Amino acid sequence: MSLYPLKFTPLYKYRIWGGEKLRTVLHKNYQDHNIGESWEISDVKGDETIVSEGVLEGKTLRALTEEYKEDVVGKTVYNTFGTEFPLLIKFIDAKTPLSIQVHPNNEIAKERHNSFGKNEMWYVMEAEKDAELIVGFNQKVDKASYVKALESGRILEVLNNDVVSKGDTYYIPTGRIHAIGSGVMLAEIQQTSDITYRIYDYDRVDATTGKTRELHTELAVDVIDYSVSDTYKTKYSKPENGTNPLVHSPYFKTNIVNVKGEMNKDYSALDSFVIYICVEGELDLLWNDVTYKMFKGETVFLPATIDTVTLKSKNADVLEVYY
Repeated sequence: MSLYPLKFTPLYKYRIWGGEKLRTVLHKNYQDHNIGESWEISDVKGDETIVSEGVLEGKTLRALTEEYKEDVVGKTVYNTFGTEFPLLIKFIDAKTPLSIQVHPNNEIAKERHNSFGKNEMWYVMEAEKDAELIVGFNQKVDKASYVKALESGRILEVLNNDVVSKGDTYYIPTGRIHAIGSGVMLAEIQQTSDITYRIYDYDRVDATTGKTRELHTELAVDVIDYSVSDTYKTKYSKPENGTNPLVHSPYFKTNIVNVKGEMNKDYSALDSFVIYICVEGELDLLWNDVTYKMFKGETVFLPATIDTVTLKSKNADVLEVYY
C-alpha cells in the first residue's frame, strides 16, 4: 500500500486559561468551553491522534510506524527513536495567561519521568493589542535570588516580557522560563513530552476542581537556565514564494514557506517526514494527481517516502517541520 499525505483528527484539551479562538478563528470542531490546546499530531501515550481520512483512517502514527517503519518517518528517525514519534504539534489559545513554567532536558526528564525533555518553539498566529509573552529573565539572577523573588511574591519583576504580534517566533530550549500571555494564539512545535514544571500560577482556582493547580517549585529550581539574553525573539526573513529557516535545533527544524502561485517542493534528499502547518491563508497540496486542501489551522503529515509535492495558493504561509 502506498503511503499518502495524512491528516489527523485533533485532540482538544480543556485548560483553565483556554478561550474560544481555536473554534472561532481556526474552525476547530468542538463544543466545550475553555479549550486551550488542539493537539494536531501526537504520540503521547494515551493521547495518540488518529488518521482522519483515506484507507489508513483510524490508525495512530505509532501503528503506522510499526507497520511501515522508516517509510513513515525516515531511516534516521526510525533508527534513533524506533516507533516513538519525536514531535508533538499543537495550536494554543490563551484567553488568560498560562502559568510561569519551565521544562527539563532529556537527561533529567528521562531520570525523573522516563520521558523526553521538552524543547519547543512558538509561532504567533494571532495577538490582541499589547498581548505579551514571558520568555527568560530581564536581569541577572542566580538560584538564590530567584528563590528569594519567588518566595517574596516578586517573581514577575525579574522576568522578561515581550509585546508580540502575528509572525513573532520564539525558540524555548529546556531550562528557559516562559509563559504565554492572554490574547495570544500560536502554533507550538515541541518534543514529544507532557512534562511541565509550574513555578507560579497567579493563585488561580480551577473551576473544574475547586482547587489551585499543583506547583513544582523544588523540581524546577535545578533545571532553570539563569542566564540573560539581549533578545529572545527569533529573527528571520520571509521571501515571497520562498522557503526560509525559522528554528533549526537538534530536536526539529522549522522553516516558513510563503506560497504565492505555485511551488514545487523536492524532498528526495531529505531523510525525514515533513509536517506542514498552515498558519495563514489557504492552499492546495498536490501529490500523485490528488489535491489536499489546507486551511489556516490545519496540519498535514508527509511520510518520508513522499519525495515531491506541489503547493498552490494566492497567498499562504506554511510552517515546514522535519527532523
